[in-house]
Amino acid sequence: MEFLTADWLGTPLWFWLAFIGIVIALTVFDLGILHKEDREMGIAESLKLSVFYIAIAMAFGAWVWIEKGGDLGMKYYTGYFIEKALSIDNVFVISLIFTFFAIPPKYQYRALLWGILAVIVLRGLMIAAGAALVQEAYWVLYIFAAFLIFTGVKMFFAGDHDPDVSKNPVVRWISTHMRVTPKLHDQHFFVKVPDEKTGKLVTAVTPLFVALVVINLADLVFAVDSVPAIFAITTDTFIVYTSNIMAILGLRALYFALSAMVHRFYYLKYALAAVLVFIGSKIFISDFVMGGEKFPPVLSLGVTAGLIAAGVFYSLWATRHGEDAAPQLPHDEIRP
Repeated sequence: MEFLTADWLGTPLWFWLAFIGIVIALTVFDLGILHKEDREMGIAESLKLSVFYIAIAMAFGAWVWIEKGGDLGMKYYTGYFIEKALSIDNVFVISLIFTFFAIPPKYQYRALLWGILAVIVLRGLMIAAGAALVQEAYWVLYIFAAFLIFTGVKMFFAGDHDPDVSKNPVVRWISTHMRVTPKLHDQHFFVKVPDEKTGKLVTAVTPLFVALVVINLADLVFAVDSVPAIFAITTDTFIVYTSNIMAILGLRALYFALSAMVHRFYYLKYALAAVLVFIGSKIFISDFVMGGEKFPPVLSLGVTAGLIAAGVFYSLWATRHGEDAAPQLPHDEIRP
């Protein structure tokens, strides 16, 4: 059993396997027990399930703290809070995509689950590539940091623009090169339909499948910001991956609560912009102002949590009378 204690990317193999086991157990429990049948999730259930996932993430962070020390434990929590806050932006885009393809709420949860399973793999590949780059050339972190600062400044001054799903090149490609059914077929991604010319049954994709593909691609776009952000906090691959995935795992549960009140978090984007600028600046401050000394993890976590909390509370206060500050969602209609 010595191989279980062998070092893999700076962490014993058994710890990696334990984390993977937790992810698999949560997924099986979620899909196989809680949502064995497709149904609409209410806000109350969504919030309860979200609290459960957050509790699991916090407990895992405590385990990291015990096994890898307080410094990395603090960095895990910092990364988790950042990824959790950035995921709120995902909620708005996912809501637009589901609305565009007229996906009923009772089928959205299953689509989100399969989407998150794909994200676990794709984020893993991106993080592995990022870790390899940083290990070979430390200066890559400066590129990440500069990109975060640029993104934060751009986010702060950018106006509100709804992403036009109809102009998405992937949607156009699928519509051109694949058979897409004009309507949903329950929770199915693929169905057999008669060919218009031969009458034989052929495979076609449903709008639910197209929505799933677009959601995964949207997450890759968001990962371009989130992955450099976590690398700017720590280069420990285990902390980078686990904090990222723990934040994403609870997204599907939190989605149904946030999607109904996403306009209430309208001003959070300014707080997120400030967080990105802070995280990016932290690398330059540590290396060129502090003479290479580590930026205090407690201060980093405190500033990050404070900015996010300020954005959340100000948004809730500013929209307390029900003003809809966010852009309106498009009309429900299928556009395969």
